Amino acid sequence: MTKPHVVLIQTGGTLAMPVDDDDAGGTLAPGKAKIDLRAVVPGIGRVADVEVVELFNLDSGDMQPSHWLTMARAVHEALMRTEVSGVVVTHGTDTMSYTASALSFLLGPLPKPVVLTGAQRPLGDLRTDARANLVDATIGATLPVPEVLIAFGARLLRGCRTSKVDAWAFDAFASPGAPPLVELGLSVQVAPHVRGKTALTPLDLSIEPRVLAVRVFPGLDPRLVMGAVRAGVKGLVLEGYGTGNLPNLVGSSLIPAIEEAQERGVPVVVVSQCMRGHVDLERYEGGAAAKWAGAIDGGDMTVEAALAKLMVGLARHTDPAELRAYMLADVVGERVSAGVRDL
Repeated sequence: MTKPHVVLIQTGGTLAMPVDDDDAGGTLAPGKAKIDLRAVVPGIGRVADVEVVELFNLDSGDMQPSHWLTMARAVHEALMRTEVSGVVVTHGTDTMSYTASALSFLLGPLPKPVVLTGAQRPLGDLRTDARANLVDATIGATLPVPEVLIAFGARLLRGCRTSKVDAWAFDAFASPGAPPLVELGLSVQVAPHVRGKTALTPLDLSIEPRVLAVRVFPGLDPRLVMGAVRAGVKGLVLEGYGTGNLPNLVGSSLIPAIEEAQERGVPVVVVSQCMRGHVDLERYEGGAAAKWAGAIDGGDMTVEAALAKLMVGLARHTDPAELRAYMLADVVGERVSAGVRDL
């Protein structure tokens, strides 16, 4: 029986970093030598016929939107090939959720799986999680799960619903608003809420990176937010309290900044700082004032998804009404319906 064909795109991260003994506390950094993952992790060859594409070798802390575009192009080219069952992308964990969200919106609904994975410890470590994650990602790339996913800790999570929640544990990612799409235990279980297969659309690499996320906190000077708006920010994501509440007393209110943003054509999206739940801008006075001033309800989107979606949306929709409709729509599963349980 012919094995599935999987394209493995390498972009760097801890997984590929050289180290003698991570427990010794040495500093991790991308290595100069290339790593043949098929030789180091031969188990992936038992799952699929793996084709390796070496894109770049970066610490994910150095990832920029320009790198997302390079990845999106490489992934799109692979998905266009009829013999390819799916794509795996190795990536550092620190910004993996941002990249997963960006690829989700840049590529749109998919016909095949695109699975990002990485590791908390390098492949060279005795206690590495890299091998298991890479095997799981390769398995995921052969399954009928046509979405951008993150494979980590024996689970495949919807990429645009994830956040990195632990800097030290192997179970580093959570999907606060949607349950796993696949769980890899003694058997492989695919969840019923996987999105349906969709024909691949032409690739649009338009993106507007000049957006800003601001976490609201007691003492935040509204003049700082106003200054960002006046300095040329093209979009603003506010991480509000709870259901999207914002300070609203004279002297600390963010509402004038939102109003000026609207006057300057700068969309403002409000998401929640909470890991679970969703924004309801009508629940409290501060949120209602923000809505009245023109803020967009971010629903249950993660800040990573909101930022990536706003970058893509700004580039594709110059009409404010069209952009608002795009941000309020569920495009790739980033805004999960209330019927899906929280995890």
